[in-house]
Amino acid sequence: MQTDIKIAQSTQLQPITDIIKKINLTSDDIELYGKYKAKLSFEKIKALESNPLGKLILVTAINPTPAGEGKSTITIGLADALSKIGKKTMIALREPSMGPVMGVKGGATGGGYAQVLPMEDINLHFTGDMHAITTANNALSSLIDNHLQQGNELEIDQRRIIWKRVVDLNDRALRKVIVGLGSPFNGVPREDGFDITVASEIMAILCLATDLADLKSRLGKIVIGYKTDKTPVLVSDLKVEGALTLILKDALKPNLVQTIYGTPAFVHGGPFANIAHGCNSVLATSTALRLADYTVTEAGFGADLGAEKFLDIKVPQLPKAPDAIVVVATLRALKMHGGVPKNELENENVEALTHGFSNLERHVNNMRQYGVPVTVAINRFVSDTKEEIATLKKLCQTIDVPVELATVWSDGGEGGVALANTVVASIEKNPGQYQRLYDLTDTIEEKVTKIVTHIYGGKSVAFSGKAKNQMRELKQNDWDKLPICMAKTQYSFSDNPSLLGAPSDFEITIREFVPKIGAGFIVALTGDVLTMPGLPKQPAALNMDVTDEGVALGLF
Repeated sequence: MQTDIKIAQSTQLQPITDIIKKINLTSDDIELYGKYKAKLSFEKIKALESNPLGKLILVTAINPTPAGEGKSTITIGLADALSKIGKKTMIALREPSMGPVMGVKGGATGGGYAQVLPMEDINLHFTGDMHAITTANNALSSLIDNHLQQGNELEIDQRRIIWKRVVDLNDRALRKVIVGLGSPFNGVPREDGFDITVASEIMAILCLATDLADLKSRLGKIVIGYKTDKTPVLVSDLKVEGALTLILKDALKPNLVQTIYGTPAFVHGGPFANIAHGCNSVLATSTALRLADYTVTEAGFGADLGAEKFLDIKVPQLPKAPDAIVVVATLRALKMHGGVPKNELENENVEALTHGFSNLERHVNNMRQYGVPVTVAINRFVSDTKEEIATLKKLCQTIDVPVELATVWSDGGEGGVALANTVVASIEKNPGQYQRLYDLTDTIEEKVTKIVTHIYGGKSVAFSGKAKNQMRELKQNDWDKLPICMAKTQYSFSDNPSLLGAPSDFEITIREFVPKIGAGFIVALTGDVLTMPGLPKQPAALNMDVTDEGVALGLF
């Protein structure tokens, strides 16, 4: 069986100048980054604003397990299948972070014969967007510390600076650091720390900004800390939002690449879904909707995280809501949610599958709350048995949800034709009536409680003393009408990663709130979710190498 990278490297890529012809673009509309990558110009994006909007398909999944679900693979395979049945289609995906690529999670370019290419470039430095975001973030940190050194005119309380430095790697040693040591010439000593780049508010802002003016405005609203009188200090107080925008001006332009089968794809922006909002850029999705009849996009991790944030945070920034939602699952993962250990997943186990179906059922019912038609996609593995497949189809019938098997990993677009036809039929049959889960006028407590009880299946929410104080401060600063971005484990509906399946009657504890005013949401931290991950005992980097000719090895 060929690895993903072998399949990718054996594919004859088409010049990106040929790919763009499928969506009626010309060479004058793009800025080339070699033969196979490009960015779309701001001029063309502006010119497309009067184009009619196509259909939007959101791909999400059950709670992830070590057994694998293949959400990106299904997203790409579904788009190729839509192209195959004659639909003018585009993809809008997130960019991978190098932290997970070098760690354990892997890249984000799909798998098998359902990949976006060139996968080596996309999974590593790509067009430099991550570098630009890292640089802008750390430039702000440098400017904050310089302000302290040069007399602290704004009277910033150095104990209450909440802005952190970032790096696009998993590096647990940097979670808490002290800066400014050595002598008065080296700055003012204070506690600091590093987040991973994709957790930076600048990443979230880039993915929600609609143009350069909006980007600059949002950057100016970033809260970097508090004064000695406890009033907030914004980037606009430092008067550096223009400099940060300058660093990010090219990163804001969506990146154009292709699938193995030549479907055009935007790969742009990559906030994590467990600590941020987990969606590719608004600019990429909105532009794809104006270039294609069907746009297929995805949201990070399970539907309780990525899809909820897509629907409650991103959709209000888009020109339209999704026309269909696809929930991805594998029989292997459902059996794991039913209690089967990873080393026994190859064995048939209808009982565990039936028990684990509760996880899929809850995700389907959750997505239906938004008024959008739902289809289940089963990412098929060779170990799946006829009885298990038949059982899952019957279970889906009991909740009246369409279900299709997909073999896009092995068969590419051909393996997703049935799924594509079913999704198109669901859109034509039921146009849907999108509705948000909560009203922005709800209190912060009400918004958090609705997410916990309506999406997670919990019974209540507990707020720490710190969180209660912060809710009062958020209200005093008129930030309480913003949407909520939950920071929670991706492995469970609860804040306990070991509670698989569909747990109920649990309590979620909110330990802290973090205002992301530039992004336009409030982060609610639960459990022990970390904004700087660590590497596993056997990181993926141990398998990576490069030949003397420059060919990448070991990238999955």
